[in-house]
Amino acid sequence: MKQFKIIVEKHPDGYVAYPLGLKGVVVGQGDTYEDALSDVKSAIRFHMESFGEAVLDIEPPILEAFIAEAGIEV
Repeated sequence: MKQFKIIVEKHPDGYVAYPLGLKGVVVGQGDTYEDALSDVKSAIRFHMESFGEAVLDIEPPILEAFIAEAGIEV
């Protein structure tokens, strides 16, 4: 079992989820947090089946992920 760091964003019309640390673009969506997470997990499996384990070969690996908020005057 491989663990992935997954970002889940809440939007006015639902949720979008995407993993960090994969080569290529993988996105899931859903009406709920759980739906988006389930959809992106399915998309990750499909991506790996389609392109092989080479999609996991990122260097350097992501050790931690943080969400930061910063105010910037515009």
